[in-house]
Amino acid sequence: MLDRLKTLRHRLLSTGEGRLIIAALTTLLTGTIFYARVEGWSVIDSLYFCVVTLTTIGYGDLHPTRDISKLFTIGYIVTGLGLLAALINLVGERRTASARRKAEQFAENARTQPEDTPKS
Repeated sequence: MLDRLKTLRHRLLSTGEGRLIIAALTTLLTGTIFYARVEGWSVIDSLYFCVVTLTTIGYGDLHPTRDISKLFTIGYIVTGLGLLAALINLVGERRTASARRKAEQFAENARTQPEDTPKS
């Protein structure tokens, strides 16, 4: 089990994509811990606020009430928004590339397969 974790860690840290994923998760974790401790929210509410804030949805049902939390939120948004946007873009690019490969494979298979011609 430990070897698997080391392998996963190595794979994540050896690519730009992996480092981006770790940075985004670290940002969410940092925000979650901060809001849980400073605002006294539950871990779920804190994580929810972090995700809603960084995705710019902003329902307004939770909001920072302390000055230190408001200042942290400004930095959190400036830092985290770019990270989350880059991660969402990465996922979109991968899905698009996957769909393109599948379409190309389908087209190639259609070209190489003999057509069934009805016999008279």
